[in-house]
Amino acid sequence: MPAPPLRTLTTSSSPPAVRPRPGFPARLEPSASGPRTSPPALTRGQPAAPLARPSTPSGVGMDSQAVRAAMVRKIEAQGVSHAGVLAALRAVERHRFVDTALANQAYEDTSLPIGLGQTISKPGVVGRMIELLCQGRHDKLGRVLEIGTGCGYQAAVLSHVAREVYSIERLKGLHEKARENLRPFRLSNLHLLFGDGMLGYARGAPYAGIIAAAGGNDIPAAWIDQLAVGGRLVAPAVTSVGRQNLVVVEKTATGVVRTELEAVLFVPLKSGIA
Repeated sequence: MPAPPLRTLTTSSSPPAVRPRPGFPARLEPSASGPRTSPPALTRGQPAAPLARPSTPSGVGMDSQAVRAAMVRKIEAQGVSHAGVLAALRAVERHRFVDTALANQAYEDTSLPIGLGQTISKPGVVGRMIELLCQGRHDKLGRVLEIGTGCGYQAAVLSHVAREVYSIERLKGLHEKARENLRPFRLSNLHLLFGDGMLGYARGAPYAGIIAAAGGNDIPAAWIDQLAVGGRLVAPAVTSVGRQNLVVVEKTATGVVRTELEAVLFVPLKSGIA
């Protein structure tokens, strides 16, 4: 039987004032200042746990668990130790998110081009950032927002460590590519959105975690507003010394705590859709 469609949603250019969790199917109101649009309804897929495995493309011998296990051992040697994160990295077949010509590099710890000037992050960086998101927790996270779906790989990994994932992409071409990449996996807890990630997605807030795959001059205020008390935000951002570093923001009842970590290199965070 054909796989049911992934949830997909087009966001408006300005978030609505009310923040309750949306029901499904959902319909967004158009922006008061922008053109009226008719976004498609959200559709619910069928649950599949663990990830359903689609048939391997001809000529690609990357479906062996041993190949992914070797990659994860290297990531573990780099310091990632969270059991849930390591299990998710072992479960998700990274070669299915890159072009077939690059599949033989899929399990190397390297970023790869995915089109439109964007890249799939190094698996070691994906593991590091998701571990920071999960730090101090051994059960699943609640609702998580991902800024920058890209090809969909990190969203698939997140779907294993969170009960619900919203992933937003500003580039229509990549949004559609992620839909196609993720469709065979039937991830019922993953929602793909097309819209401006700098605005976040207020209708799904508050979030237990927010993670970004692009770095700007600072962390957008909308993301911090949409973070739940007790939640964590992990994103690259330009620091006071003028370089891009990994930044963790923890939201407490009395304010936010910001921690700057190692230097990183991500594609620039941009506003709008294209």
